[in-house]
Amino acid sequence: MLIGDVARHSGVSTRMLRHYDALGLVRPTGRTVGGYREYSAEDVRRIFHVESLRSLGLSLKQIGRALEDPAFTPSALVGDLIRWTEDRLEREQELLKRLRAVDASAPTGWQDVLRIVELMQGLNSASAARRQQTALAGPEGVSAPAELLAGAILSESDSNVAGALRWALARSGGDGTAALAAGMRSEDVDIRRRAVRAIAEMSDSPGATSVLTDALGDPDMTVRRHAALALGGRGVTAAVPTLVGMVVEGANDVDAAEVLGTLSQDPGSADRITTALVDELAAPTADSATRIRLIQALVELAGTTAREVLRQLTHDDDRTVALVASAFVGVLEERSLEGLDDRDV
Repeated sequence: MLIGDVARHSGVSTRMLRHYDALGLVRPTGRTVGGYREYSAEDVRRIFHVESLRSLGLSLKQIGRALEDPAFTPSALVGDLIRWTEDRLEREQELLKRLRAVDASAPTGWQDVLRIVELMQGLNSASAARRQQTALAGPEGVSAPAELLAGAILSESDSNVAGALRWALARSGGDGTAALAAGMRSEDVDIRRRAVRAIAEMSDSPGATSVLTDALGDPDMTVRRHAALALGGRGVTAAVPTLVGMVVEGANDVDAAEVLGTLSQDPGSADRITTALVDELAAPTADSATRIRLIQALVELAGTTAREVLRQLTHDDDRTVALVASAFVGVLEERSLEGLDDRDV
């Protein structure tokens, strides 16, 4: 088979076939009377072998060794190729992220592009101080794209810088919810924690409540707690079980109690919250410290049911619990009297 026929059947250009010949990679078995290259069926098979190995990313030198050296095993080389490919993909993803950030800024000229690149370099700096300064100020004349800031939040391990980034995202006027929601699906718990804190501060984002509600089912307790506090502040009663659990466990229990108090302003929620707290008070595993935290939460609740429970607790068998309940009942009664006096005036 002549070189032109081989090129048509194999899809390899005649120029590349000549290059293979020059390297000794695929040399035609024979020549015609006129001196033209003539390939045998075995030569054509070798061409397909070469092309198959090229498709895996092997260099021509590596392919030559693979085809000629019986001791050249594929395992180590394939492992290297996997690592090189992963590194290349990571670089390509980083480049794609940069290009999208530039595109999102809608540059009108190359100066705008250069400013965005400067912003990205600042956010990716090894210096936490520079990253924080970039988040707070950024290059002059640059409005940081929300997606870029959201991506920086997910990768930021310094708490001060992360706080500055969340502030910048809220100030940007954009919606980074989609990027942060992707972070909520990460297997890395630290990324999910960063994402939920940022979403919790995005009170105006229409998609934030849905993402936070899903976060109530996260396997990490810290993620669930952040989501519950944010949802409770939005009036979402689905957060009640997690908030009650926070009171029981003593984790941000004061914040959780305040949010439960806010939710209890809705008459339809007040009884549900009170019942949940009372059930925990009666739990056999509840020690004195736990029951006192639950009493403190009851004090925050609106309505008469919670107050009646507090009065009953003044006679509790646990003297410490009874004394704390009595003290709170006294405070609440004084507040009620002060309110009456104010109305009389």
